[in-house]
Amino acid sequence: MTGELETFARHGATAGSGLPGCSHGDWHVLLTKSHQEKVLAKELRAYGIGCYLPLLRIVRIHSGRKVVVDCPVFSSYVFARGSQEDMYRADRTKRVARILRVTDPKKLERELVNIEFAISHSAKMEIFSFLKRGTQVTIRSGPLKGLEGVVEDQCRNRLILQVEMLSIAVSLEIDGSLLEPLEQAVA
Repeated sequence: MTGELETFARHGATAGSGLPGCSHGDWHVLLTKSHQEKVLAKELRAYGIGCYLPLLRIVRIHSGRKVVVDCPVFSSYVFARGSQEDMYRADRTKRVARILRVTDPKKLERELVNIEFAISHSAKMEIFSFLKRGTQVTIRSGPLKGLEGVVEDQCRNRLILQVEMLSIAVSLEIDGSLLEPLEQAVA
């Protein structure tokens, strides 16, 4: 995201409630056709298919006026939870380019819950490069207590929330003194 944009996380579920509308079935990642994320998520919900589309509230300038827009955190991706038949139904909307298989659903859900937790606490986030190396940490106090992410060794004040299977990430600024290393390191 560019510097002239103010980014505010969109309010979602309350902390600890997990992902809204995603309680049953297998995880699937839907790669959408261009700019179809929000429409696809709306159609999936209408069909009763659980889905998660993390959005950031962004203030943009159009024709000299400020406009608030909810933009997908991960462009072209919608995370869905349901049966194989539900995914066939999603594919028939003609908004899906590809359905990606999730090899580690527990890890994906943990990563998405971390992102939703940050969004629900209005953390100021921005798109960030996926890290191959770093230290796995958790926030030990404050409103984001319990949030887990990765910290680059040279930048201890930026927490990176990653979705490993897609090699994409978002980051947020955090006081390094609030971070506590976890046992495992990203290598």
